[in-house]
Amino acid sequence: MERVSVPRHVAIIMDGNGRWAAQRGFPRVEGHRRGVESVRVCVRAAIEFGVSHLTLYSFSSENWRRPKEEIFDLMGLLKRFLRRDLAELHEQNVKIKVIGTETGVDQEIVMLNREAVNLTARNTGLQLTVAFNYGARDEIVRAARELAVKVQCGELDPAAIGTDLFETHLDTAGLPEPDLLIRTGGNQRISNFLLWQCAYTEFVFVDAFWPEFTKDVFAAAVAEFQSRERRFGGLTSRYSA
Repeated sequence: MERVSVPRHVAIIMDGNGRWAAQRGFPRVEGHRRGVESVRVCVRAAIEFGVSHLTLYSFSSENWRRPKEEIFDLMGLLKRFLRRDLAELHEQNVKIKVIGTETGVDQEIVMLNREAVNLTARNTGLQLTVAFNYGARDEIVRAARELAVKVQCGELDPAAIGTDLFETHLDTAGLPEPDLLIRTGGNQRISNFLLWQCAYTEFVFVDAFWPEFTKDVFAAAVAEFQSRERRFGGLTSRYSA
């Protein structure tokens, strides 16, 4: 049995902003505003717990289907977060990575994302990966397309394509696979997030909505992870005797 005191890489599906707001009679944007504060809490807790990689599902490629007013509010909140929090994240030695595509994204956000990545590129603390305009199926298709082009151009022998090579063409190239995936809001699905990377990830689903996410909620999810037996397709000593 492999036990890890702290998950090296935690991925989080931040769900429930709208439902949190609706239950309190607030507009949905208020849920998103409170959700931004939960991001701050989450990052601080990850650093305190000794997590080395934190990946947050901030905006999926499917989220563009939401009402235009809500998307406008979300983009405004993202811009404010990047402008206000980047300096603090940099001071905390956080290294930022953004995964997803820039297609159809407001150029101001594209530039702010790039600025965040460039400014923190040499930092050596927590690696914060933000999945923005991201969809796992799209990521896998894009990786396959890149490999197909290389084969077509004669740069790559199809026989050389294996899982290791394929992973170098994913948005998450260079990152460890998530040890723990947390989803808030009570729903138990992965919603097109890190489909390839989560083959052996431990999932913890919590009822708390994202605006209710606290250090204690994070700690409870980590404790649940610590109680699990990770077999990675093999057997532990309990079952192999």
